Amino acid sequence: MTKKMKLKRFEIRVSQEVLDDLNHRLMRTRWPNEPANAGWRYGTNLSYMRKLVAYWLDGYDWRAAEKRLNRFPQYVAEVSGYHIHFLYEPGSGDNPLPLVITHGWPGSFVEFLDIIEPLAHPERFGGDVADAFDVVVPSMPGYGWSSPPAVPITTRHIATLWNELMTEVLGYEKFVAQGGDWGSLVASWLGFDFPNVVKAIHINMMGLRPFTGKGSTPLSHEEEAWLALARDQLSREDGYQHIQGTKPQTLAYGLTDSPVGLAAWIIEKFHGWTNPQADEPPFTMDQLLTNVMIYWITESANTASWLYSAARREGARGLGKGEHIGTPTGFISFPNDLFPPPPLSWVKRTYNCVHSTEMGSGGHFAALERGEDLIADMRTFFRCYRE
Repeated sequence: MTKKMKLKRFEIRVSQEVLDDLNHRLMRTRWPNEPANAGWRYGTNLSYMRKLVAYWLDGYDWRAAEKRLNRFPQYVAEVSGYHIHFLYEPGSGDNPLPLVITHGWPGSFVEFLDIIEPLAHPERFGGDVADAFDVVVPSMPGYGWSSPPAVPITTRHIATLWNELMTEVLGYEKFVAQGGDWGSLVASWLGFDFPNVVKAIHINMMGLRPFTGKGSTPLSHEEEAWLALARDQLSREDGYQHIQGTKPQTLAYGLTDSPVGLAAWIIEKFHGWTNPQADEPPFTMDQLLTNVMIYWITESANTASWLYSAARREGARGLGKGEHIGTPTGFISFPNDLFPPPPLSWVKRTYNCVHSTEMGSGGHFAALERGEDLIADMRTFFRCYRE
């Protein structure tokens, strides 16, 4: 099968019946009660959700969002039996650097809409055309319009698909990778398993764990203090991981049947992992709802959670004894992420980290919240890997 046969243009076109059904469900929402003075302490705030759903019904325009999404060239590629949906924006100039960017949960490719053009065409935004990238933004299997796996697969498996997409389908000899959340693990496995093809990786969350068992370098006091802090924070935040990692099918009935349930499950993370002290998430309702709509329209809330099941049952979340990612790595961290930024010594246990930036504010959804900072850091880091 030729590369051309593996690649087809794609455009998002959601039927009106799907949108009408959504509106009917929203109008019939049954609201829960909540404790007095709850804020966001017990989960998604009720008054915020009422306001969001009112906007969803009377202010949000999916057709406008659909039009914006379709501004970017989109394709579906056949990759090892999967149909992988991706945005593809070739860069300006004579030698743009091929870049694959991977999202995580509960995000989607829409997180990157505001950074795609500046990365591909920096000269249009006051930058240097020499920093241009060919930007590839896939949806992971089971997310959006990418076909789901038959059974849960790991991020290491997804890395093999991305390598095939970039080299065999798109024809690049070498490329670089970026990611946060699950995307940071996909980028990490690309760097580990394909070091002759992947020139460098850049991550905004350290998801892949180093080996700390017998024979490893003893933890420093700084590392021990950070691990205690991270575990304490995760103890209040990782309930979703347990249910999605053990009984995702049970949760899926509610998320697939109730748009408000789906939105509450997702949007709580856009608040808690960005600015948990604020009254509302620091994103527009249009941004939040467009991301939720991708899950709702494609009915992918269930299959998107399967990465947690795969990680729990099959691993691929940490390195083994003696293993280390030699591919040059850039790391940018934000203080309000899912867990606090680790010490550089911890990062270097896993990665050949040659570039590190610690930001003073911001959280988990870096491309959506701090896009200009993320772009600047990626440009600076990847300049060394363009030849």
